Amino acid sequence: MHKNTDIPLISEQYYHIYNCGNNGENLFFEERNYQHFLKLYIKHIYPVTNTYAYCLMKNHFHILVRMKPLEELESFKNIPDLYFRQFSHLFNAYTKAINKAYDRKGSLFQKNFKRKLIDSDDYFVHLISYIHRNPQKHGFTDDYKNYPYSFYQTIYQQKNSCIDNKQIMGWFGDLNSFVKYHEKFDEVKIQYLTSF
Repeated sequence: MHKNTDIPLISEQYYHIYNCGNNGENLFFEERNYQHFLKLYIKHIYPVTNTYAYCLMKNHFHILVRMKPLEELESFKNIPDLYFRQFSHLFNAYTKAINKAYDRKGSLFQKNFKRKLIDSDDYFVHLISYIHRNPQKHGFTDDYKNYPYSFYQTIYQQKNSCIDNKQIMGWFGDLNSFVKYHEKFDEVKIQYLTSF
């Protein structure tokens, strides 16, 4: 059985990817850090994945992605470990920016980001709710619906973005079902789904 730090990233598969600050440190110190991380995410990760949910919190983050088919990635042809490499680029670029801005040295993220393969529709839709509700669970906000560094508001307000809202609505049925699914979230169920 794979540990969740050595699961391979494979074309057309869905993954829950997450990580936290090294030694419990914060990853984000002020508003501009979140914006810079998302800018780097669009540069390094958006070209090679479809993103369905994200949430950035002070000391950790969660994202839900599908690796794009290799045949769609002409400009990345014949690059070994392509998906893993792109995530490494993201984390290294962000760490360099933070180290420079705050006069720090060394790693910022825990070594070897964690990932879990999403192997069912049930897991997928429940994980979207889990990711969006995470800041409230950890006390970063009183209401996950208003948290500024997740994708919940973008979906709820049906704003244009780099994430395909229509595909997400396809899993939930409509916006009302999306909202209700978040409200009836089952913490026990997500623990069961992620325990394999």
